[in-house]
Amino acid sequence: MKKKLSELTAGKTAIIKEISINGQNRRRFFDLGFIPGTKVSIAFGSPLGDPTAYNIRGTVIALRREEAENISIELNSERM
Repeated sequence: MKKKLSELTAGKTAIIKEISINGQNRRRFFDLGFIPGTKVSIAFGSPLGDPTAYNIRGTVIALRREEAENISIELNSERM
């Protein structure tokens, strides 16, 4: 079932399926490691809920909710 990265909950792992934005922002996501087929999980959230820090490719990257809305994911049954 496809969801948005912004819907991922703590303790769950997902696989990035699609980046639905074009241009420089798409390239930025790729440069940060948000590439289809990559595992992602939540490292931690901010006290007010935005931004959220994600574990991706061995590093922690923070994205705002509006950015995470552009990334489609599929929940993964195995943990990172």
